Amino acid sequence: MTNQTETNVDPRKIVGTTGHDWDGIEELNTPLPRWWLWTFYLTIIWALGYWVVYPAIPLATSFTKGVFGWTSREQVVKDLEGLKNLRGPMTAKIETVSLQDIEKTPELLSFARAQGAAAFAVNCSPCHGAGAQGFKGYPNLNDDDWLWGGSLDAIHTTLQNGIRWDANKDTRTSMMPAFGKEGLLKPNEISAAADYVRSLSGLPTEKDADLKLGQKLFTENCAACHGENGEGNQDVGAPKLNDKVWLYGPEKATIIERITLGGGGQMPAWSQRLDSPTIKSLAVYVHTLGGGQ
Repeated sequence: MTNQTETNVDPRKIVGTTGHDWDGIEELNTPLPRWWLWTFYLTIIWALGYWVVYPAIPLATSFTKGVFGWTSREQVVKDLEGLKNLRGPMTAKIETVSLQDIEKTPELLSFARAQGAAAFAVNCSPCHGAGAQGFKGYPNLNDDDWLWGGSLDAIHTTLQNGIRWDANKDTRTSMMPAFGKEGLLKPNEISAAADYVRSLSGLPTEKDADLKLGQKLFTENCAACHGENGEGNQDVGAPKLNDKVWLYGPEKATIIERITLGGGGQMPAWSQRLDSPTIKSLAVYVHTLGGGQ
């Protein structure tokens, strides 16, 4: 944009202007560079060619198929079939051998971990995290703190049948009562129980905490599942309360909320979604993350 060049040749007489004017500054109607125009024309030709050879234009009930007859869906199916054929021999071995033998055989272990990692990324990481580190309400799978057991068989059973998954009759199930919501304990009693639970793992409690009352309430209401000393019970999925690993958090308000509302988390029964070799690979992968028993 300019008024006049330094050589006093008025470019408006050469290329004209667009008619736009800003505070006396006019915009010249300079032609686009030839290379840019040819590139633009080539992209138009390329687009027209793409419309002809590939599916591109939506119709009322379908779409143009293209002269190549290619679709991304068919390509994905071919790729999956190729992958299935490539994995076939190893998958067959995974299917037939025990979980323990998979971990003892380096070749099978490597394959199972690779397949398990892929399955974990797609199906498990949204809840347990990409690194299996867990989130609030979703267990960390890297440590050695297990709700339902961390052995190969226990992990496989959990994956196979799920947790509190009503659509599977063999699902792992247990339920913490809603002590506050159902009126089983009074607010002061829930507070005392929460203080006692914190004391089990060495956490500080409030100065006026009634730990004797809390211990009494814990023995009467909680010890049947969590153990007399808060050691937990994997048979019913009751977590340890005397370590420093917390599923929902160690804050007193959080503990009070869990005692008040009760309940428990859910996990799908993966046998309804994944095939047997994939579930076995998942079990091996989780078991070898570092916290498997």
